[in-house]
Amino acid sequence: MPPKVNWPEAIKPLIEKYKGKKHPLDYENTYQLLVGVILSAQDSDKHINQVAPKLFEAFPNMEALSHCTPETLFPFIGSVRNYANKTKWLISLAQKIQNDENIPLTLDELTALPGIGRKSANVIKREAGAPAEGVMVDLHVVRVAPRLGIASGTDPKKIEKQIMETLPPEEWDAGMAMSFLGREICRPTPKCEICLMKKVCNYYHTVFLNSVKQ
Repeated sequence: MPPKVNWPEAIKPLIEKYKGKKHPLDYENTYQLLVGVILSAQDSDKHINQVAPKLFEAFPNMEALSHCTPETLFPFIGSVRNYANKTKWLISLAQKIQNDENIPLTLDELTALPGIGRKSANVIKREAGAPAEGVMVDLHVVRVAPRLGIASGTDPKKIEKQIMETLPPEEWDAGMAMSFLGREICRPTPKCEICLMKKVCNYYHTVFLNSVKQ
């Protein structure tokens, strides 16, 4: 078993490793980021990066998007998962926001927009440089956080709450850091031997080392 972990101290190397690392979505401004985040839900960042250039060429800003109809938007995002709902959400929020400078960057305002939950809002805030109001929990964090032992369960909202209670606000970028760790090292089949968190990781001490011994 790993020793009792002082997480605010133990998480620092992970946050430092991925500090300032850009989200895998390609974007040039907050408008493109917001649209990309909505489109990427239940789809892959890689796919959205393939779709986005023509979409943003046709609708370069929030004002242009606010004037489109489902019929004009479908050809650009028809291959995206759940595109029918995402089309409605994008048109609705564009008509509400109207201009790029009106894009909100508080958690409450973002989650009030159609198609944006806490995970998406936390990503948008982080990438736009707004102060963290929560912890980003995606499918990678749902895998990584319980393995580390910093949280338990599989409910993203409960995992976020546990991490927020464990770490001070200035360390809430740990969510994105865990996501990057999950993409690169703590995969479904983890590469424990090269992970910088193995000293404090519950999975490493209770599962990986035991499997090596056998």
